[in-house]
Amino acid sequence: MEIPVMITVGLLVALLIKTCFFQVFSIPSGSMENTLQVGDRVAVNKLAPLFGWQPEDGEPVVFRDPGGWLPPQSGDGNPVAAAASFVGLLPPKDDNYLVKRVIATAGQTVACSGTTLTVNGRVVDEPYLHAGDDSCSGLDFGPVTVPQGHVWVEGDHRSDSADSRYHRDSSSGGAVPVADVVGPATAVVWPLPHLDWFGWTGR
Repeated sequence: MEIPVMITVGLLVALLIKTCFFQVFSIPSGSMENTLQVGDRVAVNKLAPLFGWQPEDGEPVVFRDPGGWLPPQSGDGNPVAAAASFVGLLPPKDDNYLVKRVIATAGQTVACSGTTLTVNGRVVDEPYLHAGDDSCSGLDFGPVTVPQGHVWVEGDHRSDSADSRYHRDSSSGGAVPVADVVGPATAVVWPLPHLDWFGWTGR
């Protein structure tokens, strides 16, 4: 009797952690290299918003697809994997999530010209960019003013990231609703050689 009880309690604890504290997401593409690698498991701090956290410039965040950013996702049909995803032991299989870096927040004006990215007219220093990329990577845009309740996000591998820049024809002009942001990417938890900690707010 003890083993089933222990398993049940463990699953309930895992579900509680996923629901209220941390959730693990898998990095499916190279859009955030070299900060995050394909296959990395990233823990997202879901508790931070309860303490007043709001996305800030420079933070990597995980957010739900605001619509049309990703093709339809489907699970692998494995009920065990589906159950493990549900309780938070594995990354979500059927939900559309992305991870990008916040470049600008509500009311700020972002633009890119040549190799220079600016927010409110000030040049943004981006030491996290993938080697060989510059801030614009051949795509000039703007100025775009981020609407209230939204953030402007871009990948660190700027030349390999279909981010806010590529969705400027959407109703929000490419910005992502803050309501779709799950939380800050707090740490890389797997694989072990990639362990990294971004801090309480993801920076």
